[in-house]
Amino acid sequence: MTVALITGAGSGIGFATALTFVREGVKVVGIGRAEAKLAALRDACPVGSVATLAVDITTEDGPARAVAQAMDSFGRLDHLVNNAGIGKPKPVHETDDATLDHFLDLMLRAPFRLCREALAMMGSGSTIVNVSSTYALVGGLRGGAYSAAKGGIDALTRHLACQYGSAGIRSNAVAPGVVPTPMTYERLEDEGFRRMNLDMTPSPRMGRVEDVAEAIYFLSSEKSGWINGQILAVDGGWTSTKFLSEEALTAERTLAQPGWTHSGKGR
Repeated sequence: MTVALITGAGSGIGFATALTFVREGVKVVGIGRAEAKLAALRDACPVGSVATLAVDITTEDGPARAVAQAMDSFGRLDHLVNNAGIGKPKPVHETDDATLDHFLDLMLRAPFRLCREALAMMGSGSTIVNVSSTYALVGGLRGGAYSAAKGGIDALTRHLACQYGSAGIRSNAVAPGVVPTPMTYERLEDEGFRRMNLDMTPSPRMGRVEDVAEAIYFLSSEKSGWINGQILAVDGGWTSTKFLSEEALTAERTLAQPGWTHSGKGR
């Protein structure tokens, strides 16, 4: 028996990841803030396969309580998935200190503290997977505090891999592109945001939460046993290509840039 602790397990990527781990025979401790969502996770899984805890992981005792739940429920902890996050970031000049602190607390400080608590219980063969973002790999419009937190997660992941890899504890990160989740539904209603993702992704479909969940499980499984310290983009090619859809390529656009004429020829 192996046990995975997954934060943000009540919806979106975390919910799909919990279902994937359970399907593969891993016991899951699902962490979230909303008890009703965690109850839905328990209902979706076989009896005895999931334990949950409604707790705010940014509180001083939140990470310790989460790890204690794993030990109390199943007596061990083999896999940590730091997935909890928030969206709707703003550019730096529009971000106040309270917003900055909230983003960093949830998506960098809490994962750091969860890793610290989990490492004390982990042995050889254990894994940590941090959920990063494509906005940590490239400069994303309106990234602000979100990009800063996710960039920190990438650096933390590489440190963990170096520091604890020799003890048999592997650490990697998954950087999802934009997939439809409760965190992104509103943003995807904006035509500009939607086209920036759809028109620049060389894939015939949008990503799904299951795509990300399978990648997280792979990095937590023995099949990735010699992968350590990597940031895996699960984005249909968005960050690694200069793709534009046919619609975008044929769209008319007025380019008001120095040295550029409407004909497309430089001066």
